[in-house]
Amino acid sequence: MKHHSGRVEVICGSMFSGKTEELIRRARRAMIAKQKVQVFKPVIDTRYSVERVTSHNGQDFEAIPVPTAQDIWGQLEKDTTVVAIDEAQFFDFGVVAIVESLAKRGLRVIIAGLDMDFRAEPFGPMPVLLCLADDVQKLHAICMVCGEDASRTQRLVNGSPARYDDPIIMVGASESYEARCREHHSVPGKENG
Repeated sequence: MKHHSGRVEVICGSMFSGKTEELIRRARRAMIAKQKVQVFKPVIDTRYSVERVTSHNGQDFEAIPVPTAQDIWGQLEKDTTVVAIDEAQFFDFGVVAIVESLAKRGLRVIIAGLDMDFRAEPFGPMPVLLCLADDVQKLHAICMVCGEDASRTQRLVNGSPARYDDPIIMVGASESYEARCREHHSVPGKENG
């Protein structure tokens, strides 16, 4: 079943907010509706499985790992009507043109990714994708310090907050990251932070 028009849906938030879980939920619902779904993820995300997207609570879905956004074209099947892209913040800015092109072809594109890096700054192509989206859902986790809603990702190095000048990309899970609220998020070395 083909869609009448394409659309772009972005699911964003901090780590542990349920972004991948929501992407999987939407992909499964599309399959129930007899849509042809393909899920893509960056090849660097090998935390749980190479050929699956997996949420922190263990839900998973078959996925195609690709080294760059451009590689999506080579894997895209003719009858696909829904394309889901997990961990979109790890892709280059070429993902923006690909997403726009897919939507113009009438496909539904579901994107999940961190909107901010551990510094609480816009992450990769996500800000542009948020602007171009037809629908945006920002999810929140629970702050590991106070239990309030968390919108930030706290990177930890030996149990202490990572410094501002640490590398932006470091794939990890609960051993390296925590969800934090604005008040309890800390980035030593960041001006005004």
